[in-house]
Amino acid sequence: MLAEWPDPDNVEHHNDGTFVRKKIGTTWKTSFGVRTNAYFAELSSARFLLALEKLTGMWGLMGDPYMFGGGLHATAVGGTLAVHADFNKHPRFALDRRLNMLVYLNEGWTEENGGHLELWDHQMTRCEKRVLPVFNRTVIFTTTKTSYHGQPEPIVGPSRLQRKSIALYFYSNGRADEGEPPLIGERHSTLWQERKGRGF
Repeated sequence: MLAEWPDPDNVEHHNDGTFVRKKIGTTWKTSFGVRTNAYFAELSSARFLLALEKLTGMWGLMGDPYMFGGGLHATAVGGTLAVHADFNKHPRFALDRRLNMLVYLNEGWTEENGGHLELWDHQMTRCEKRVLPVFNRTVIFTTTKTSYHGQPEPIVGPSRLQRKSIALYFYSNGRADEGEPPLIGERHSTLWQERKGRGF
């Protein structure tokens, strides 16, 4: 997948200067290589979805054929992503967003390069876990209105360095396994969170 990484002209650029800095991401229009397409197909297969359901206790999970907000991501040196909770409904299907899956593709990445994924508590009082994005490390976590996470500290290294990852999101029709009906009328977009005394 690294060998097939998309051309910079075939992605979206995100750099609003506050919440997202120096990040690019693929869209449904992006052309992927053979191995990348095969990987995405496998992670949308019934076999993989059933494995996710067994792992999480959720059921009725499905992938996103549009990969809205997902796909392949890369952040350049100095880039950041503010702590946030993700949007909760698929923009086309109105399905509930349930899981995030991140797979890092950074060979030779070190602590000095930074770019940790940070997982914060529900009150935004402290970072509970920092994850170094080393090659092939995979992180799976639930998506709720308080599942705060991000990469708020900038990447450090030579100018050509990029923090690369695969991001896939999984949905269900309601949250029956949690005893909850579909979130009718409770749609929200990304909920950005400021770190107390440290900004975004």
